[in-house]
Amino acid sequence: MSDAAELIIPKTDQPLPPQRGTDRRVARFPAAWAGEERRLSKDRRANRFQRWRKVLLGGMPVAVVDRRKSATAMVDHALERHGLWRYPAYLTSTNGEVAYRCATDSVQRALFLEADAIHADGMPHVFASRVKCELALPERVATTDLFYDVAAEASARGATMFMLGATESSNALAVDKVKQRFPDLKLVGARHGFFANEDEEIATCRAIAQLAPDILWVSMGVPHEQTFVVRNRHRLTSVGVIKTSGGLFDFLSEINPRAPSWMQRAGFEWLWRVIIEPKRLAWRYLKTSPVAIYLLLTKSR
Repeated sequence: MSDAAELIIPKTDQPLPPQRGTDRRVARFPAAWAGEERRLSKDRRANRFQRWRKVLLGGMPVAVVDRRKSATAMVDHALERHGLWRYPAYLTSTNGEVAYRCATDSVQRALFLEADAIHADGMPHVFASRVKCELALPERVATTDLFYDVAAEASARGATMFMLGATESSNALAVDKVKQRFPDLKLVGARHGFFANEDEEIATCRAIAQLAPDILWVSMGVPHEQTFVVRNRHRLTSVGVIKTSGGLFDFLSEINPRAPSWMQRAGFEWLWRVIIEPKRLAWRYLKTSPVAIYLLLTKSR
């Protein structure tokens, strides 16, 4: 018998809460039971992110959406889900390296396909969509830029956020920079992204669930952050939206400077990153870029 089948709903003398409007997803059992074990499977209804139009780029389904619409949708969805204890939406991003990884590793590909939507965080994807797809991407949705858009929207509308990932020092510095830039943002918590063992990871998820942030940013790098989300999504049912973020916090903290705007627009941010971190990234890009270009030219439509 599965764990879900063995769950026992506690008895209560309290009347069932009334339905809220026409939303049938409101729990009709005691709030005290709405904990970690409540949702062990995905939502049966498609959320707004799954309804976005998609194109195939480098073999991956990519959402045709701009940053502004993405930011508004993330805050809309998170606020609508607040207090409903449902499976959180999961958003991630693709670029040349991700295209390579997903083409050569079926396990990593499956982690990405679990996402409700995949953003294009790379100008080569935008360029490829213009020549290979019937529907072109409106723009690149760079995660750092998206974070600022979401933070501004969340500040204005009262949505809360949690920042999980990076090293302890990078995380703390990123939090300080975010608070300086968005003083009205409700940042309910933050933590570095390293765990001593499985128990510590689960305890961290429980602590985040207690805080119930509307939006959770997970910055651990590929594929660790995707693995974390897929492994722990059912433990984070009080969260509205989870967005994987790669090296976001290192950019927010300004430990790693971003490329000049013209390099970003021209699709050469990868070259800037190689210049900044040659030992770590040079070989990686030499290995992945040719395959990524081939995939964008042959596996896009």
